[in-house]
Amino acid sequence: MTTHEEPVDSVLETIGRTPLVRLHDGPETVPIYAKLETFNPGASIKDRIGQYMLEAMLERGDVSEGGTIIEPTAGNTGIGLAISAEQLGLDAVFVVPERFSVEKQQLMAALGAEVINTPTEDGMDRAIDRAHELAAELDNAAVPQQFSNPLNTEAHYETTAPEIFGALDGRVGAVVAGCGTAGTLMGLARYALEQDPDTHIVAVEPEGSVYGELLGDDRAEAEYKTEGIGTHDTATNQLFEPELVDAVDAISDRDAHDELKRLAREEGHLVASSAGAASVAAKRVARQIADGDLEVPHETVVTIFPDSSERYLSKGIYRSFEEWTS
Repeated sequence: MTTHEEPVDSVLETIGRTPLVRLHDGPETVPIYAKLETFNPGASIKDRIGQYMLEAMLERGDVSEGGTIIEPTAGNTGIGLAISAEQLGLDAVFVVPERFSVEKQQLMAALGAEVINTPTEDGMDRAIDRAHELAAELDNAAVPQQFSNPLNTEAHYETTAPEIFGALDGRVGAVVAGCGTAGTLMGLARYALEQDPDTHIVAVEPEGSVYGELLGDDRAEAEYKTEGIGTHDTATNQLFEPELVDAVDAISDRDAHDELKRLAREEGHLVASSAGAASVAAKRVARQIADGDLEVPHETVVTIFPDSSERYLSKGIYRSFEEWTS
């Protein structure tokens, strides 16, 4: 829970310890709690990995103070890394496909980072290649690479998960979270399964994503509007560990959109589409538990709301579904 009751010396000390808040649209007998990561200084869960990864990379000598970190990113990870880079004495360069979120690119630049654009049609693959090319051209430079760096998972094992279990006195029966890089869910899953191996672990993806194939599910790859989670190529998601996951729940864009609007209107949560999808999936799990169709060690479900809807207002996130997806 947020415990910043005394002055602190750095914005880095405000990362984490975010609120865990009960949701009120699920079964009364199976409470659902959401970790509100918008309370981080950069308004997303990626602040956690920004701090954790850079501090670890400095400690083990991957880069030294005065050096440069270069990351291919389209969004919140760049903001999280930029916040920590400046405070830790590092320069930050982000390689972003040119038509990705203008708001996020502006925030990265405001935080002191250099933003380099690559052609949109070349996708993230070209951004990744360009980041490594730049790192090779510079002395004292490194690419954190959130999609493959185990520090991503470790950050949530060491910070997010203990906060959740501490707030609930260890009474967590199911963990339901979106998978983009998969770092968040894998960190939570490892910690949860150490506490009780019967904890139910659910990955959340949009319909059109193919994470489910890693658990043997049939998936039809297609475009989707829900941002921040899902994958079109599981080969790029090196952190996902299928053996830690019981199910992958695919949520339609329409259901995610309906839920994010409901969360704002009824419960006061200004969250984005990935949170909408996570909430839908968490309620499905809670209903399974309440109906006696799923046995868990504790009748409690936990999920993650990764970021704020304010980053997506220009994309019409609160307009009609047709306007949002057009």
